[in-house]
Amino acid sequence: MATFCDVALAVPLDMAFTYVVPPGVEPVVGGRVLVPFRQQRMVGVVVEMHDRTPGAATADNSSDPQGLKPPLFAAADGTAEAVPFHNPNTAKAVPLHKPNSRSVRKEVKIKNVIEALDRSPVLDEQLLKLGKWIAGYYLAPIGEVLRTMLPLSAEFKRTIAYRITEQGQMALHLAANVGSPGRSQRSAEEQMVEFRVLDYLAEREGERVAETTLRGATRVTKALLAGMARKKWIAREDVSETRDATRMVRVAVLVGAEDGGADDFKDPTQSQGAFTEGQSPHPTAQNARRKSGAPSAGDDFKDPTQSQGAFAESQSPHPTAQNARRKSGAPSGLVSKKLNENQRTLVETLAAAGGRVAVEDLRGLEIPRSTVGTLVRRGLVSIVEEPRSFTASTLRPRRSPFEFEFSAAQKMALAKILEGVDSRKFTGKLLHGVTGSGKTAVYLAAMRAVLESGRSSILLVPEIGLTPAMAADLIQVFGDEVAILHSGLTNDERAEQWHRIKRGEARVVVGTRSAVFAPVADLALLIVDEEQDGSYKQEETPRYHARDVAVMRAKMAGAVVVLGSATPSLESYYNAKKHKYALLELPDRVEQRPLPEVEIVDMRQEFQETGKDLVISRKLMEAIRERLERKEQVMVLLNRRGYSPVALCRACGTALQCRNCAVSMTHHKREHKMECHYCGQIAPVPKKCAECGSEYVYFVGTGSEKLEELLHGMFPQARIGRLDRDTVRGREDFERALNALNEGELDMLVGTQMIAKGHDVHGVTLVGVVGADTALGLPDFRAAERTFQLLTQVAGRAGRGASPGKVILQTFFPDHYAVQFAARHDFAGFYDKELQFRSWMHYPPYSAVANVIVRSEKLDEALAWSGELGRWFEKTRHEGIRVLGPAAAPISRLKRDYRYHFILKSPSREKMNGLLRAMLVEAGLRKIPRTQIVVDVDALWMM
Repeated sequence: MATFCDVALAVPLDMAFTYVVPPGVEPVVGGRVLVPFRQQRMVGVVVEMHDRTPGAATADNSSDPQGLKPPLFAAADGTAEAVPFHNPNTAKAVPLHKPNSRSVRKEVKIKNVIEALDRSPVLDEQLLKLGKWIAGYYLAPIGEVLRTMLPLSAEFKRTIAYRITEQGQMALHLAANVGSPGRSQRSAEEQMVEFRVLDYLAEREGERVAETTLRGATRVTKALLAGMARKKWIAREDVSETRDATRMVRVAVLVGAEDGGADDFKDPTQSQGAFTEGQSPHPTAQNARRKSGAPSAGDDFKDPTQSQGAFAESQSPHPTAQNARRKSGAPSGLVSKKLNENQRTLVETLAAAGGRVAVEDLRGLEIPRSTVGTLVRRGLVSIVEEPRSFTASTLRPRRSPFEFEFSAAQKMALAKILEGVDSRKFTGKLLHGVTGSGKTAVYLAAMRAVLESGRSSILLVPEIGLTPAMAADLIQVFGDEVAILHSGLTNDERAEQWHRIKRGEARVVVGTRSAVFAPVADLALLIVDEEQDGSYKQEETPRYHARDVAVMRAKMAGAVVVLGSATPSLESYYNAKKHKYALLELPDRVEQRPLPEVEIVDMRQEFQETGKDLVISRKLMEAIRERLERKEQVMVLLNRRGYSPVALCRACGTALQCRNCAVSMTHHKREHKMECHYCGQIAPVPKKCAECGSEYVYFVGTGSEKLEELLHGMFPQARIGRLDRDTVRGREDFERALNALNEGELDMLVGTQMIAKGHDVHGVTLVGVVGADTALGLPDFRAAERTFQLLTQVAGRAGRGASPGKVILQTFFPDHYAVQFAARHDFAGFYDKELQFRSWMHYPPYSAVANVIVRSEKLDEALAWSGELGRWFEKTRHEGIRVLGPAAAPISRLKRDYRYHFILKSPSREKMNGLLRAMLVEAGLRKIPRTQIVVDVDALWMM
């Protein structure tokens, strides 16, 4: 066993940290360890095991003579303070070398690994290599990259505890005898709270008390606890530890049910899953307790395990007690006079359910919470814990694609993909097919062939909202071989799904961008659906692009990567035209269905003719009315949340802005609030102007909430739903809305871009687009591309069934080439036109782009730092790289930070990467904190 291990920790430092491996601890490369870091415990990933004593050897900079590359490893030292690229106060570690230096410190205090969490690697050699590539290419700390790759945070419980010190005992003693010191800067109330804390801890005789327990018992604030720790009255200790993240459910079992005795209780009509979780016709427990009267004497003895609200209010699927007694056929030996009414109700409910019911599903019964405990003590019921089931999707799967005859183009595309899979060599394919051309069917057929060969595949979708429908399709074909990975799952669910994949129980994975890191064995096929979508780019560290990471992972694994879209990104289509990818075309819809007719409505002319600023044009209103009369469905897109995007004073013209960001707050009428869609700041709806006091506050513009309200007024008989981030709080909400649309329970669906892509609803024959050109006014070179993609994708939702579809685009810029090409479904024409502008301005795909943001809560700091780096860029020779800036970012203040940015463009990614590394070194030398510099390589969002 090696003496030392290098550990990557999730901290904003471009290095790993060396720890001693003590006897009895056996870490593995790629496995997790629990280690001390500064004053806390952290989980990290071992990236190397070795016997090199830190500080004993001289660092070799021969491969980096200018010292531009950051050191990768440093010793985990709780006392030394020299850290390259960082404010020394942000971390305590010893670098192995400094730029332009061959000398190192010889004596280093090295801490021990506390615990090895894994006996085998959680990240194999290939995934570790991928993580290091991401860290290098996107200039992200290796520890934060590896944390992103492992969705196992549920297996670590952060716990802070406090204990009283000798100084605290002395302070408490003096306060009791002399009183509080007069020179204290604390108020009398705060001093009372401090001594209440000391008294509480003293009663525990030096034992550690968890922070949550302490705060709950004494009502002390975190700020007061921190002050007491600085005065050394109390000691703060990190006692974080691992936890079992297995999701369990407590099940009540009728004694005898497990060995066949349940047959005596089972009602044949109830045997087919009558008792699914989450539904119940029973009155709530609160009403039950109100009606049932006092419990019997037999109920007075509570089982301690039931004391925490075993029968809190909820709904349960069980039949009423009367029906249960009528149907269950429970033997008279059980349902006898020895059991009171509540106990008979519970026994008969269990009997009707086949003898087993989850305890949480019994909460709606008309019985006291102690009844289960009484029956457990009497030996009639037992409580067992079982793994909780996981529901991947509640959507009804679409008709199997294998029931249709593949078109010649589909067969050709599938053959090309499988040819690459069989070669076991890396190949990239761009599957370009119009909306409704059967791309999903090709995906499923390819994945089925891969699974039959004993290998694995991953399918990425851009948004959580697309996961349920895709998961339903996959489960229909592959059954239990499917695993789901996305941020909409709970931490425990993500960990559970990850372990299923790691154990080889699931060889088909579907999910959002983080699913690209799924630990599948023998990866053969990696599919990126809607590859052009900006959701694949992470907007926080590490700022990776899942599409590009998928390409790199497939290259490392010798697998096939398929990028699919009706509107590919210009970069991907350019690469296909340059033969970096094989281009596979699906030019027609399945079953020869026509593409929808698109009609453009000029809203300028609409205003001239009506004299009104209409949200819904006359033509769109009439088209909706016709579809509703024919019992057909309609989708209406407005890519803006809320009721109104601006609250404006008519007297002085002041708009209500977020106090943290340089953006207007959005009015949400239903929730009676103003909200910032960038930082989440909430404010009350203004009754008067904060600047001039005028009562004439005017709400300008229309969001999806207001559009829904307008449509309800125009079509009061229509069943209208809305799908945006305000109505979708979890995956259940999304699935409920889509189920309603698919089942014909909705006549019209209003929404933002969440409804624009991926949904296959055959009843939709009309799509209306309100504000089709909103994005065209943004200061972003991709504005036209995003507009074209959104319009083309949402148009593709119409006419996917037997009836032809129609699309009505409302725009103030009807002559813009993005709108015109989208109306003609002409991707090639848009590609050629947009490519001309990109080549003239040296934007992707002709150059790589990076956005560097310098930020600070203090305006003068942001100005000074960006000015220093700007002067450094001017003095530094960087041939072949264009540097624009510094300039105020389009959103000059965001989440309390003032923001200035540089834009770098270069045809050479390697040169640009080297310059960005050198810039980070310079920033470190100038004491600019690394966390205040955002480096976004291949940036998509330039705001």
